[in-house]
Amino acid sequence: MLVCKFGGTSMADASSISQVVSIINANPKRKIVVVSAPGKLKGQDKVTDLLINCYKTAKEGNSCEEIFEKVKYRFQSIIDDLKIDIDLAKELENIRQAIDAGAGYDFAASRGEYLMALILAKYLGFVFIDAKDIIKFTQDGVFESELTNDLTKAALDGIADKGVVVPGFYGSKPDGSICVFSRGGSDITGAILARAINAELYENWTDVNGFMMCDPRIVKNPKSIDCLTYKELRELSYMGAGVLHPEAIFPVRRADISINIRNTFEPDNPGTMIVPSKEYRKNGRIVTGIAGKKNFTVINIEKSMMNSELGFARRALSVLEEHKISIEHMPTGIDTLGLVIENSNIEGKLDSVIAGLKAVLNPDHIEVLDDLALIATVGHGMIQRKGTASKLFSALYAADINVRLIDQGSSELNIIIGVDNKDFEKSIEAIYHAFVD
Repeated sequence: MLVCKFGGTSMADASSISQVVSIINANPKRKIVVVSAPGKLKGQDKVTDLLINCYKTAKEGNSCEEIFEKVKYRFQSIIDDLKIDIDLAKELENIRQAIDAGAGYDFAASRGEYLMALILAKYLGFVFIDAKDIIKFTQDGVFESELTNDLTKAALDGIADKGVVVPGFYGSKPDGSICVFSRGGSDITGAILARAINAELYENWTDVNGFMMCDPRIVKNPKSIDCLTYKELRELSYMGAGVLHPEAIFPVRRADISINIRNTFEPDNPGTMIVPSKEYRKNGRIVTGIAGKKNFTVINIEKSMMNSELGFARRALSVLEEHKISIEHMPTGIDTLGLVIENSNIEGKLDSVIAGLKAVLNPDHIEVLDDLALIATVGHGMIQRKGTASKLFSALYAADINVRLIDQGSSELNIIIGVDNKDFEKSIEAIYHAFVD
């Protein structure tokens, strides 16, 4: 049995939903379906964005009725165009009243998925299961994976082969209130269901033909990735490759279930397979993909005999913990320690962090580098090939790019470099062409 998740663009209007239905009907194993809210159409906003605007309007003490009319119009248009015998007028009015009455952000943001799942279940003749009954969070909003897995198994037992539609993106807390994953969280819901039924495959249908080796907005027509491993995906997703939610791999990785990224609008394209490392097959490429993000700050700490000073790194990290700041990387030398932090995490806190580090470390010198971009070059093939680092740094040298930071993971799966923000795009182009051309 397969679990299929369809993204917002796939649910945007009646035409795309008809395409989704044809994909589901083309394979009798496609019995578990997860849906997102209707995505962006030309001249119309995403339904989730409209619902969030409703929440913000109500929070300011104003009625959200005018904005909510756009939500009603989107769903009614889909129902009318598909000629589905379903009346959501009462559901829609209850949602509007709840938002006006002060229902929280999570409730408002999740209602697009809820309504879309009701519509698709009716159209397919599948069973509707509300995600709030099976996807569970603690009262503090921490996802409860094992409880969720048990509840999902029980809910699907005996009915999965009849066909089931589940709204993505949200679940509930012990008090019954709605709790959402971060945006794009429908990918996680699909992975949770795949784990629960031990699916043969988790199909994630979107609007692209899988992963590209790098951002096509930077490199024109980059090569596609036909296969990559969980570990490679984790590195690329974390560094900004946004085809799949970075947390979606955790449930399926536990059960060794592969993910297939497919294009709803080009269903014959095989897309990208994401597999356990043990199923990795060499494809001749040294590098699987290149991804990165801008706007990092690096705090470089220097102190003689740092390597012999017990607890030095712990004390440095305790300062960041005190300020509720997480780090991205921590490159080290004998007498140096670097703390790499996203700018947004340290904004407004830098001076107090520096003062804290000086107080607990008594360093010889602290230097701050800002406006840095991080770029990860990722690939299992890098382990077996000599000269990979040489080729990478030669390409950057030839492009006249100054490398400010170097960090290689212990698994030899990636090489991360730091460059000035202004050199970000040029660096990715240089690395890509060095290994592909």
